[in-house]
Amino acid sequence: GLVRQYFPKGTDFRQVTDAELRKAVKKLNDRSRKRLGYRTPAQVFLGEYSGALNTAGAALIA
Repeated sequence: GLVRQYFPKGTDFRQVTDAELRKAVKKLNDRSRKRLGYRTPAQVFLGEYSGALNTAGAALIA
């Protein structure tokens, strides 16, 4: 899928640097998706994660 845009088939991942991998991951996570209501995966994750934190925080206070 989308990873192939950055690393074509046959790519030797032993030769891919951490910086190259982080750059590709950031670009993929910052790309809006129709399936996510035109939000980015990062936005969806942060929304879910912050909701979980708020719930956990409320439970700790109660």
